[in-house]
Amino acid sequence: MSQDSSADDDTQRRGASGKKTVANRLNAARQQFEEVTGIEVESVSGIKKNDEGWTVTLEALELRRVPDTVSLLATYTVDVDADGDLVGYERLHRYTRGRSDSR
Repeated sequence: MSQDSSADDDTQRRGASGKKTVANRLNAARQQFEEVTGIEVESVSGIKKNDEGWTVTLEALELRRVPDTVSLLATYTVDVDADGDLVGYERLHRYTRGRSDSR
């Protein structure tokens, strides 16, 4: 990766003021997760600050089916360090789209 590319990545993670915003962190986590796994993220369902950075909870489309109400989705937690780089992820559970949350 070139220095220009690294600088562009850093600029994308920051808002207009140069400060990393929550939205920038969410977008970076989502994009990196999709690049690493090849799994499409449908939504962000949570974000939490921790000692090392942030933990983001994502809802992802694992298997598209017809009809879409039986597509297979999964909830993932994604750990992002203070610089906004993905450091780990874990699938929490899988479910079909048409199913309500039973928790």
